[in-house]
Amino acid sequence: MNTTARLTKSSRLLFAALCTAFIAAIVMLALPANAQALETSKCSARPNASAAGDNSILGATETRITWEGMTEAGEGVESVSLTLPEGTSFTTDNARSTLLTGKDLMTRNALTTTFEDAGQTLTASFAKPVNDAGCLRIEVYGVFFPASGGSMQITGTYTLADGSTHNLTGIPAVEVVEVNPFEQFSNFLADQSWVQAWNSNKFCKLFLDPTLLVTSFPVVFWGFLQALAIVACAFPLAIPIGLLLALMRMSKFRVLRGIATTYVNVVRGTPLFLQIYIAFFGLPLAGIQVPSFPLGVIVLFMNSGAYLCEIFRAGIQSIPKGQFEAARSLGMNGAQTMVFVIIPQTVRRVIPTMTSEFILLYKDTSMLAAVGVMEVVMYAKTIVASTGSITPYIVAACFYLVITLPLAKLVGNLEARLAGTPKKRRRKNKIDKDGKKEGGASTTVGTIPSGVSTPDNPKLADAQDGEFITPEKMSSL
Repeated sequence: MNTTARLTKSSRLLFAALCTAFIAAIVMLALPANAQALETSKCSARPNASAAGDNSILGATETRITWEGMTEAGEGVESVSLTLPEGTSFTTDNARSTLLTGKDLMTRNALTTTFEDAGQTLTASFAKPVNDAGCLRIEVYGVFFPASGGSMQITGTYTLADGSTHNLTGIPAVEVVEVNPFEQFSNFLADQSWVQAWNSNKFCKLFLDPTLLVTSFPVVFWGFLQALAIVACAFPLAIPIGLLLALMRMSKFRVLRGIATTYVNVVRGTPLFLQIYIAFFGLPLAGIQVPSFPLGVIVLFMNSGAYLCEIFRAGIQSIPKGQFEAARSLGMNGAQTMVFVIIPQTVRRVIPTMTSEFILLYKDTSMLAAVGVMEVVMYAKTIVASTGSITPYIVAACFYLVITLPLAKLVGNLEARLAGTPKKRRRKNKIDKDGKKEGGASTTVGTIPSGVSTPDNPKLADAQDGEFITPEKMSSL
């Protein structure tokens, strides 16, 4: 009896639970269907990088934001507000909203919408509440994210027909790439009419694109600093090597002369480009691993040392033998004579030629680009590969000229000074209104009077009294 009573009681409870669930289901079906929330399905910005195939979103560069959310039937969305990150500017011009409906969401339905902006918030108010199921899309044009870039998080809310306001959830952040001032200026130039007219010419755009000229400058500048660093390390090391080789070539010992002569002839007789290849590709095969920068410095100073050897040797041999004899007569030995008498005079004489060698060494750093050393040409080459324009090479040429032109002028002045060429001074005779020179002497301005000598006549006739004077007297006037 107890078992039968327990089963009957359990059956009654189960039956009551089923009836309750059935009634609840009927009530839910009888109530109007409302969506739980406006679900965000997409929020993205249009890529605005100038390079082909680059999908980056740059700061301080115009782009477009597209937000999409899924609506349910009878939801009654009256407005949607999107709040952009601080520092972002936008415009309501050309902003639009569309409702995509249909089985594949391929049917476009333009919505009559009023767009308002309040600070960083854009509000899209619909003329009629959106009650159809589909994909609600809002597009905002003229958007400029901050130049500093970063992860830009957009937030928002939406308002239903019953006046309730809810937060938009699930909006992904937009990753924005930082833009430096050079790129901002390049974007400004791209919008200028004269730049567009200039770039309409294929030749001008290929060799001197103003927008690419600006953006290439900071990139190639780092290569310029790298090239200067290489030369600053290589040239000071090449000077003692060249001086030592010069002394060895003038030594009385055949072994020293032979070593120095062989080294100089081999280095000067083979291309620097080949020496770079042997060092960068031959040493790793031999198991010797040297970083690119120090290896480039080693190759360049060993090559330059051979040329400086001949420069120093010619300078030493240009010193008169009387200098040697005078030093020896004062009790100096050979080493003292060379250090205190000959070398100081030699350095003074070879400074112009050494400056020319420095210019050549700086230009030779461009050959290191063939083995991957990041210097001027290598940085320019990477930009050319991505843009297809020769403009970065023009920028690289300017960085070479910044060093070579002033140094070439300096070499010319040094050579003229060492040669003792006097500076040309022009003597100007100022004549007043009465035809008198400064100092009281008078002169006649006009046609040459009769009696004045020509190049064939060494005498000159004075225009006033007809007295002949010699050229020496004329020069004293």
